Amino acid sequence: MKRGRCVSLALLLSFSIATAAYARTTFLDLAVADAKKSPRAVNLLEVPFYMAGEKHPKVKQDLGEFSTDQRTSGVARSDEAACQIAFLSAIIQLQKRANAQGGNAVVDVRSITRHQDLASATQFRCAAGAVVANVALTGRVVKMASK
Repeated sequence: MKRGRCVSLALLLSFSIATAAYARTTFLDLAVADAKKSPRAVNLLEVPFYMAGEKHPKVKQDLGEFSTDQRTSGVARSDEAACQIAFLSAIIQLQKRANAQGGNAVVDVRSITRHQDLASATQFRCAAGAVVANVALTGRVVKMASK
């Protein structure tokens, strides 16, 4: 009987610790340039994207605003590395939407992660937890005027 209580207590304690660790959320504002230069970005970024406030060529046609919410595992990764992967995944989803809509760029990209919005020409916002990193973005799919 005593051993059963010890086992139950140990299980309860481990679940409590795991829940507390899982619940951690740290909001990070990270450099877009660093994510673009990361080894994972090579050959992935096919459609040009421009962050909110970043200068871009003239827009010929606006095809709509679209959002994406991407997560990646943070296990065995730094918060920054996991956030960069989630950011690149979100950009790739916006680029796929641009291709599907007939657009050739995504402009005014801004972070909308967990309602902690950030409109920046140089940074994106990420919610990093003990297990998962999350980046949500919104942007306008457009056709740029050809030169």
